[in-house]
Amino acid sequence: MSYRIAGIDVHKKILAVVVADVSAEGEYDFERRQFGSSPDQLRLLTEWLIEQKIQEVVMESTAQYWRPVWQTLEQHWKAECQTWEGAGPMAGTLHLAQAQSNRGPRGRKRDFVDAERLLKRLVAQELILSFVPDAEQRLWRTVVRRKYQLTCDRVRLQNQLESVLEEAHLKLSSLVSDLLGASARRMLKALADGETNPAALAALADRRLRATQQQLCDALGASKELNPVYRRLVKMALEELQLIEQQMDQLDHEIADLLSQHQIAVQRLVEVPGLGVDSAHQIIAEVGPRRRHFLPRSTLPHGSGYAPEKKRAREFPQATDLRRVTASCGVFSIRLPTPQSRSRAASLRLCFGGYCRAWVTNKPSGQLPIAFVG
Repeated sequence: MSYRIAGIDVHKKILAVVVADVSAEGEYDFERRQFGSSPDQLRLLTEWLIEQKIQEVVMESTAQYWRPVWQTLEQHWKAECQTWEGAGPMAGTLHLAQAQSNRGPRGRKRDFVDAERLLKRLVAQELILSFVPDAEQRLWRTVVRRKYQLTCDRVRLQNQLESVLEEAHLKLSSLVSDLLGASARRMLKALADGETNPAALAALADRRLRATQQQLCDALGASKELNPVYRRLVKMALEELQLIEQQMDQLDHEIADLLSQHQIAVQRLVEVPGLGVDSAHQIIAEVGPRRRHFLPRSTLPHGSGYAPEKKRAREFPQATDLRRVTASCGVFSIRLPTPQSRSRAASLRLCFGGYCRAWVTNKPSGQLPIAFVG
């Protein structure tokens, strides 16, 4: 009985597709076709794969060009393939290979040859396959990763604002712990609106601020002869900051609505020392609410350092979103000193089925056969 597999080398505008019957003995007889990446061309690709009775598809791509191909095949080809008579357990399976694992000999790149090598290495189990979650979880990832980008933008904006203030000889950041805190914002807003009196600016500070009024007046003394350009730059920064924070609030509501069916998992993660609601949302978005894809204990923790869709030049790309979240919470280096803390960690392991051992230790657990993308 024939078993046909398709290999797809994905580019921005074209798809190099080869199909072969891998159950035949000897060399594979490849059939080649080229498609575009537009929606119409992807529908034609789906129809052709169904016509060819393809049961598995493996693809390789740089950047994010695999996404529309994956979504189209997942929506149309996969459902149709699983209804065929005599379909095997792997029928309708999509694979995304790490580009580095399909690297060919040095020389000029040839798309169809790359697709053929991709198919052969899949059959020989020589590829590093990437974990791609279902459509719902991919949406979670999109939201939480967008929020992280906005968080980085906020930090960048704060650094730029401090640079402008230093250039204008306003030493406010030396006296306040948070340049974007309530007291600093009131003073910066008044400064942007044209206030020139240092005493009036200093009076806007909160009473609990450690700096004295005299120190604030001295730090804001340059406001008397401040160039109007600096005032406009500060105003622009405050307006951009307000927009970023509004968008972050909207994304918080979005991810809360998306994860409303998994509140138990969120609550159990929040109980772990070092984690909060935002961190819990990010972890669930990255690995899912249940242990469906990570059977070995070492699969999840050690694999959190792979992101093959982002970097093609390295065999083992550096930290992913999951490692960033856990490392930023300090969970990788936490030592649990009390029985209560240990019980909370045990609750976390029960919640995720025991594959979170690396969240309470700093030791690697072995090499991972699955990489994280999506």
